[in-house]
Amino acid sequence: MTTRWQPTHALLRAALASVTFAGAAVALGRSDLLVIAVPLLVWTVAAVVRRPAAVPQARDGLLHDSVREGEGTVLRTVLHDSGGVEHAVVRVARHRWLLWRPSTGVAGVTAGHSRDELRVDVPVSSRRWGSRRVGEGLVAATSPWAAYRWGPHALHGHTLTTLPVPGRFDTKAPGPHPIGLVGTHPSRRVGGGTELAGIRPFQPGDRLRRLHWPVSLRTGTLYVTSTLAEEDSSILLVVDAGVSVGGCGGLDEPAGSLDIAVRAAGAVAEHYLHRGDRVALRVLGSTERNAVHTSTGRRHLLRILDTLARIVPGEKRSADPSRIHFGVSGGTVVIMLSPMLSDQAVTATLTLARQGLSVIVVDTLPDDAYLAEKDRRVLLAWRMRLLEREALLSRVQLSGTPVVVWRGPGTLDEVLRRLGRRPSLPRMAGR
Repeated sequence: MTTRWQPTHALLRAALASVTFAGAAVALGRSDLLVIAVPLLVWTVAAVVRRPAAVPQARDGLLHDSVREGEGTVLRTVLHDSGGVEHAVVRVARHRWLLWRPSTGVAGVTAGHSRDELRVDVPVSSRRWGSRRVGEGLVAATSPWAAYRWGPHALHGHTLTTLPVPGRFDTKAPGPHPIGLVGTHPSRRVGGGTELAGIRPFQPGDRLRRLHWPVSLRTGTLYVTSTLAEEDSSILLVVDAGVSVGGCGGLDEPAGSLDIAVRAAGAVAEHYLHRGDRVALRVLGSTERNAVHTSTGRRHLLRILDTLARIVPGEKRSADPSRIHFGVSGGTVVIMLSPMLSDQAVTATLTLARQGLSVIVVDTLPDDAYLAEKDRRVLLAWRMRLLEREALLSRVQLSGTPVVVWRGPGTLDEVLRRLGRRPSLPRMAGR
């Protein structure tokens, strides 16, 4: 690599050939050799006279540092002081989850002599969530007549964060434990809201717009309508990143357990945040950022998706799940998204359940995990691992924690309804 203009092999060959043919023509007295040497000599002299004086300076960058899965951006390389550049070429390293246009990752552009700035754009699309380096490669340029070359100059790349596309999720079940002040979930107490609670006699302090005139005229006494207060729920999403089973699928490929968990967490967070609820996130395993505190709003959703995109699969052996402080208050609904293949996830689930929180385990193990494996020993080991997993799930279910398989919309409907009815069910009391 060089940062200065260097003569190309074409210029060296032309100079050597013209001198050789001219010398042979004079020595041997052959005019035909002189005819061959003259064009090469003229081209060599003209190229040397027009040698570029200014050395280009390369600057590269991404138009967007963050995109969604399937979306694209542009890697733009700008050559400053490019008055002597006729043609510039950029070659970027290809990646499994990146699609370049052209697919080879090589793009070039031709410019005139009077331009002081030359741009080379290479569109790129990211097919899977995550944070990765994009744009590592080389850039080179040639002068007019391809006599001199500059570069190749190294492009060190930039970090592109690909936010996961939230999966399809919707639930018609209300929040089981609304604890906030505002929201869309009807609570068990009477207050300002839109859902009718009943009709009662008028009391001092009631608003006149609450008067129910049909009953008041029929009875001769003032009656008013009472409504249920609308409150918001608190949701804690716990993503198990300690193990990833199955493929690492992009948008058009089979998804692994971690892909399902990340996209499901994004879908649940988006659903509840759009309804005005409060959502928090905690990641179990090796990751750069593993916690997002409880909050609401559109910016909070982007913060959660950005944290999900930075997940690095791998289990932290030094972390004790029973001592993790999740920082949630009573009434919070905990949704654990995990394939339930590690003691860490089971311990964290049981710890949260013992704290009196409503915990729901969402099984993210794909149905086709390891079905394509041909080795009998691997299949036997996988069957034994599944038996251990059944034992772990039995421990979770015996603690009163429901386990559901992620199926998209409606996955949590029945479980949330049962959790909402739990306070009214009879309980056994010890003597």
